[in-house]
Amino acid sequence: MAPLRWGFMGAGKISNDFAAAIDTFSKDEHMKVAVAAREKHNAEAFAKKFGFEKSYDSYESLAKDPDVDIVYIGTVHPKHYELCKLCIENNKHILCEKPLTIRLEHTQTLIKLAEAKGKFFQEAVWSRFFPIYERIRQEIKAGSLGEINLVTAVFGFNDQQTSRLMRKDLGGSSLMDIGGYTIQFALQVYGPEMPEKIRAVAIKNDYDIDVSLAIMLQWKNGKIAQLTSSFLAKMDSSAHIWGSDGSLKVHEPFHCPDQMTLKGKVEKHSLPSVKHSLEFPNGQGMVYEVQEVKRCIDNGLTESPYFTHKETLIIAQIEDEIKKQIGLSFEEIYSTDKETWIEAV
Repeated sequence: MAPLRWGFMGAGKISNDFAAAIDTFSKDEHMKVAVAAREKHNAEAFAKKFGFEKSYDSYESLAKDPDVDIVYIGTVHPKHYELCKLCIENNKHILCEKPLTIRLEHTQTLIKLAEAKGKFFQEAVWSRFFPIYERIRQEIKAGSLGEINLVTAVFGFNDQQTSRLMRKDLGGSSLMDIGGYTIQFALQVYGPEMPEKIRAVAIKNDYDIDVSLAIMLQWKNGKIAQLTSSFLAKMDSSAHIWGSDGSLKVHEPFHCPDQMTLKGKVEKHSLPSVKHSLEFPNGQGMVYEVQEVKRCIDNGLTESPYFTHKETLIIAQIEDEIKKQIGLSFEEIYSTDKETWIEAV
C-alpha cells in the first residue's frame, strides 16, 4: 500500500502528541507532508521539530495541497466545522479531534457532506482503538459480566485557568471537552442507540459554561449510565461496568487506559514507545489511532467500525439535549463578526 500523506491543521499540544505517534512509523507507511497554523513561525517551528516537508500560515493552502491525502485537525473546537468543510470540499480524508463540532446541526451537515464525497471521515475518539477497549468489546460479546444494567464514568481535574476550557468563545465546557469521553464509554457498553431519558445538572462559571456536570442516561430497556465531568475537582478518572456476574473497571485515565480490573484480576497493557516528549497522559496511545486510520483507508472504509458516524451523531444529539437542560449555547460565537482564536488545543 502507498504511504498515507498527512497534513496538520493546528500546531498545539494535541497535534504534538499525534505527530509523535506518526513519527513511530516508517515513511513507507506514513509521511508528514505539511502543517498549517495561524502564525507562520508556529507552523515553521512545528515542521522543523517533527520533520514536515512544508509549513503554511493558511489553512486553505494546506487543504488545496495535492501532496496531502489526509488532514488531521487539532484546532480549538469552534473552528472544527469550517476546517472540516474546507477539507471535504478539497477531497481530503479527515481525522478531526473531538468534539467534531459544538453544534448538532454542524455535525449532521459534515457527516452528510463527507459521506457524499466517499472519503474517510472520522471524529478522533482515540479511546476506542486502545487494546483495553478491544478487551471490553470481547468481554461484552462473551457475556462474561452477565446482565449489565449500570455503567459509571467520571473524568475530572482542577483547572480553572486554561482559557480554552473556561471561555465560551473558545468552545470551553466540561461537556464538550471531556464529557464526551464519558458518553462514548456508555455507548461502547450499551451500543449505539439513543437513550430514552437524559437528565443533567451543572455548575457554571462567569462565562456561562459548565465547569462541573452530572449526567444520567437511561435506555428503554432500563439500563442506566451515571456520568460526571468536572474542571473543579481532581477525580479518579475511571469507568466501571457493573454486571450481574461481576464488574470491569477501567483505571485512570479511562479514556486512554493501560490497565483494567476484570472480576478482581488486574490486566496491564503496555503502551507503545515514542521518540518525542508528550503533552498529555498516555499520549503515545495515539499510535493505535494512526494504525486504525491507515487500516481503514487501505481497505476502502470511510469510517472506523470501532467508532462510527452513527455514534458521532448520537453523542452530538445527547450533548445537544444536555446543553438545552443546563442552558448552554454557543450560538453567539457564530453570530458575531468578531473572531477570537487560540492557535490549538
